[in-house]
Amino acid sequence: MRAEVGDVEYRTWLQQIVLGPVDGDEVTLMLPTRFLRDWVRSQYGDRLSTLWNQEIPAIRRVELQVMRAGDAVVAPAVAMDNLPESRPEVAPTPVAATRASSMSDRPLLDRGADTRADLAAPLDTRFTFDTFIVGKPNEFAYACARRVAEKPSSVGFNPLFLYGGVGLGKTHLMHAIGAELLRRGGISVAYMSAEKFMYRFIAAIRSQSTVEFKDHLRSVDVLMIDDLQFLIGKDNTQEEFFHTFNALVDAGRQIVVSADKSPSDLSGLEDRLRTRLGCGMVADIHATTFELRISILEAKATASGVAVPGKVLEFLAHKITTNVRELEGALNRLIAHANLFGRPITLESTQDVLHDILKAHDRRVTIEEIQRKVSEHWNIRLTDMSSARRARAVARPRQVAMYLAKQLTSRSLPEIGRKFGNRDHTTVMHAVSRVQELMERDAAFAEDVELLRRMLES
Repeated sequence: MRAEVGDVEYRTWLQQIVLGPVDGDEVTLMLPTRFLRDWVRSQYGDRLSTLWNQEIPAIRRVELQVMRAGDAVVAPAVAMDNLPESRPEVAPTPVAATRASSMSDRPLLDRGADTRADLAAPLDTRFTFDTFIVGKPNEFAYACARRVAEKPSSVGFNPLFLYGGVGLGKTHLMHAIGAELLRRGGISVAYMSAEKFMYRFIAAIRSQSTVEFKDHLRSVDVLMIDDLQFLIGKDNTQEEFFHTFNALVDAGRQIVVSADKSPSDLSGLEDRLRTRLGCGMVADIHATTFELRISILEAKATASGVAVPGKVLEFLAHKITTNVRELEGALNRLIAHANLFGRPITLESTQDVLHDILKAHDRRVTIEEIQRKVSEHWNIRLTDMSSARRARAVARPRQVAMYLAKQLTSRSLPEIGRKFGNRDHTTVMHAVSRVQELMERDAAFAEDVELLRRMLES
């Protein structure tokens, strides 16, 4: 199978297969999680049965099961030539490449019956640097991720902390880092969500195998934890992560973390942990621009091989602005509909097929609502939005409100100007360009504006 599917796909999906009982004409293969079992069954089940039958004609059926405590395991399918007499070794995780010869003397971890399931999660082979569309909102985070993938543990980049809203590409970049490191070889990588870290830690406590849990995580070269905000309020898990963090950094290993907010804004995390997370490279991913959304849609449409009119792509980019995952999902739905029914994609069919998604994004944001939110955020009076005052403390929030009115409503520039004390449309144009310029230069200001946008769109 390895020769047929290649090393990357093999490491991701097949390397964890462990040989179970062979009973008559049936062989049992076991995997650590239900997700992996279902995937292997759907993608490789028939081929595995054929290959087993070719190797041993008596075998007519291959059964795939999820490993449980106490399962009888013959040996890892990848190491059947060198079976230890005392106990079987557990196959490496799909995201942990065996280190090069310099690390060959490191003993494999024997996790015991209760901790046999892999601690790390598989990497998604779709998420690579090549498939990541770069634009102004994410170019800094992309550059930082590239640097870590090329030179792990570089000074100033450890830890790498990625943060931004839902569906903006944090997880994609983390998977891309892991994929690039594994492609280069000689480095062990472990990726998991903060939630999985917590559950594995709790399971280790229950099975009295915390030493094995700690040794496993602290033996990797690169540890990646996704959605760290889920550790808020979990004091014991935070403490374990803090000690793991310190052990890895002190040993010169790389840590990559993602969250929905910057370290300083993650209230609920211990101060010592927030401080350590902020001592490396902190990179934010802003909400997508119209141009970036168009680029993403064009790349996905080209890869699908289905002709999608430019007007449809522009329509989607205008309508679905907050979440790249939802944007891609809408396009996939259109393409699937076109393939199933053999009909061309048009603007009319798009509105029909995606009526539920478009309806959800059709909430009307009013200029009055924008003015109120901006006034509350900067603690100024609502009447200042239409007053003649030019003090910076008032003028800057007013410009932000004009910018958001242009971005979030369908009102024309003269209409927006009238809502702000009968100002001329050129004043609105100046406000929009000024805010865009400040967002590019001042990350804190850009974060304030994006926060307001999310609040208004939610």
